[in-house]
Amino acid sequence: MATETSKPLLAVCEYCNGTGWELVEGKGVRQCRCRMSDRRDQLITAARIPKRYENCSFENYHPQGNNFTADEIFRSQSYALNYAQTLAREYPNHDIGLLFIGPCGVGKTHLAVASIKALINKGITCLFYDFRDLLKEIQDSYNPVSKTTELRVLEPVYQSEILVLDELGASKPTDWVRDTMTQIINTRYNDKKVTIFTTNYLDDPETPNEDTLSDRVGVRLRSRLHEMCKVVKIKGDDFRLKIGSNRGRKF
Repeated sequence: MATETSKPLLAVCEYCNGTGWELVEGKGVRQCRCRMSDRRDQLITAARIPKRYENCSFENYHPQGNNFTADEIFRSQSYALNYAQTLAREYPNHDIGLLFIGPCGVGKTHLAVASIKALINKGITCLFYDFRDLLKEIQDSYNPVSKTTELRVLEPVYQSEILVLDELGASKPTDWVRDTMTQIINTRYNDKKVTIFTTNYLDDPETPNEDTLSDRVGVRLRSRLHEMCKVVKIKGDDFRLKIGSNRGRKF
């Protein structure tokens, strides 16, 4: 006589019993934490955070130097961390973006990614783009063989509630590059969308042969960035070089 094969029971959420709504004592109901977890995973995937930065958080950003001396590097990195945390904590009441300016390896991208990860935890749509990659995708859309269009590439850039535009000014400043930058930034400015920028180009470089940020993006766009963002200057040594030199040591 054949016996019926038992089927494994699907786990039911202990908080909502599968309804999607969780009872909060004294406050009624809210969307269950199990659904929020699913939404967070979807938002993380949609944010396009590069794998190299996927573990970046406020907790593992450690300012260089120490707080016991008049250490400009420590102060600048601590202030940068504080500004990023403030944006993540107070948004949407805080509607000014951030412009992280500083040399390579001081944690600009780390803080930008940590910011959007904290915002994603609040259910906010975010998007990360290296500016050079974005320009390449737009250029590829002009290829007749391509199955995408410029509008399809730019629509999420325009619509995302929070955008990180990494490495602003890194591409050669041709007329097309500047026009594209202006189009993106002006659209988000007019729609009052918060944008977080990072750039290696300073307003006052240490040597006369270095390009300024205005050289790379144009004076008018640099002025617009001042309206959109809190400028956060970060000082410090290249953390990546320190990691590289430590790898070469013999213990």
